Amino acid sequence: MGVQQLLPKSGKDLHILIAVVGGSAAAFLALKWLERKEIKKNIKKAKQKRDDSLKEMREAVLRFKKQNPGVDYRSILALSLLELTEKLKEGALSPESVLYVYMRKTLEADEKVNCVTAFLLDCENHLQKVKKETQKGLLYGVPISLKEQIGYKGYSSPCGLAFFLNVLESQDSVIVQVLKKQGAIPFVKTNVSQSTINYDCSNSIFGQTLNPLNHKKTPGGSSGGEGALIAEGGSILGIGSDTGGSIRLPASFCGLCGFKPTAYRLSLSGVTGPVSGMQSVPTMLGPIARDVDSLALCMKALLCDHMFRLDPTVPPIPFRDQLYSRSDHLKIGYYETDGFFLPPPSMRRAFLETKKLLEAAGHKLIMFIPPRVEYVLNELFIRGIFADGASTLLEKFDVDIVDPSLKPQIFLYRLPHLAKRILAFLLKPLFPRFANNCRSHCGVRSVQELWRHHAALQTYSQEFITEWRRLDLDVLLCPMLGPAFNIGYPGKLVAAVSYTMLYNVLNFPAGVVPVTRVTKEDEDELRCYKGHYNDAWDRTLKEAVEGGVGLPVAVQCVALPWQDELCLRFMKEVERLTQEKRTRK
Repeated sequence: MGVQQLLPKSGKDLHILIAVVGGSAAAFLALKWLERKEIKKNIKKAKQKRDDSLKEMREAVLRFKKQNPGVDYRSILALSLLELTEKLKEGALSPESVLYVYMRKTLEADEKVNCVTAFLLDCENHLQKVKKETQKGLLYGVPISLKEQIGYKGYSSPCGLAFFLNVLESQDSVIVQVLKKQGAIPFVKTNVSQSTINYDCSNSIFGQTLNPLNHKKTPGGSSGGEGALIAEGGSILGIGSDTGGSIRLPASFCGLCGFKPTAYRLSLSGVTGPVSGMQSVPTMLGPIARDVDSLALCMKALLCDHMFRLDPTVPPIPFRDQLYSRSDHLKIGYYETDGFFLPPPSMRRAFLETKKLLEAAGHKLIMFIPPRVEYVLNELFIRGIFADGASTLLEKFDVDIVDPSLKPQIFLYRLPHLAKRILAFLLKPLFPRFANNCRSHCGVRSVQELWRHHAALQTYSQEFITEWRRLDLDVLLCPMLGPAFNIGYPGKLVAAVSYTMLYNVLNFPAGVVPVTRVTKEDEDELRCYKGHYNDAWDRTLKEAVEGGVGLPVAVQCVALPWQDELCLRFMKEVERLTQEKRTRK
């Protein structure tokens, strides 16, 4: 068909063409308006459902309080997980008193920091079933909180996205089934960042979760609701997930211990994600708690025959107490900076003080330089999780309202590939880090390129392990991003996950232990911070951590794949030495 045949042949035809185009545009806008109206309607229903469940929770607490006026709430909340499980098993505490005490504290916490997305209404019935069991599990009577994306029968797992709001789980996820088998009482779900791709904790459904230690700060993410609830005392043990630091960052920002196991050590069956099928960087479930012993007990409870039967894809490796209980000296690799983001003063001091404590305790510290961290971040991590150029993720946002915390990211994802490449080219002379990062968001262009990407992952892993073996290391001590960022800054500094994402790419177990707090001297020194590059990202990092006096700062402990118990043992050693130092003061 020629060009002449496409043009209108008269004024009347032109008017018809304009009317058709105008009508189509109007129809498109009307459709979008209706979609947005439906989204708001679903969000309103979800909020109301959450509020109704919390109302039922409040009524249950009031009933219990009226029937049991003598319960000592403070003494129960003060117990460690190990102390609590011991008292529950010996009958010194009733499971009812523990559950309702934590329910009451959770309601108080939620009013302060907005961390709960659902009260699991059947927890009271499950409690009665647990009490009738003849054999008490390792977590008998322990109230457990769950990250919102962990499947629970009858509840949605939307990952902070309106897209999934009306999808209810037909059965419990494997991890929930195992927790219940071990006597635990899952009782609430907690808030996440929208789509779980950001380490703030806000979404268009349930809003912003605040850091309990400073309400101007984020609790981290995407397991931020877990971090906030546990730090506020509303939960003694929670289950989060981690693809780039989503357990470790909330633990760091909230002053908690968090553990990301080797991938596939725990079952992911029944856990929702915003993008199905992404295999380049594995997601892991893991615990968040107040201390390392709690993490170890949780892992011991989960690594049981019941989980291995429910999910035969999980390697049947039970928890190895002999590794966790080791007391010999360790060969510990270390690095003060990953060469990409220079730790701010408090973060650097936390690391150096911990290194000094370990050396004084007789452990051997050996410098280890992680190779090519910028390459890993851009070419292996970002290009891997967004191999499709983020198109699968963006489908979810086509029927959602983008949360303000995610707007910088979504803007970049939505740019056409050509625009990303042009932007990267133009910015390369002025801002090379952002230029390289921008280009990586284009993803891969063919199956062959995806295969090359997978091969590159394997090659890098072998390079890292070869150096580890050459130095004959047991474990690795690393800086951990912190202190907590000001709200809104994680979306501007996605690349700052360089310290955590490395061990997702490598699939190494990694955990976080708080070791100190930000001092006024740290804050004063921060004024002179320029980072490695003194560019826009370094200036933004400085702004992100400002105003952090008194906030916790952590270090990160790492081990080789499948050496999860050794990683926890190292974390326990760091915790012990840190506590002894505080006692001496």
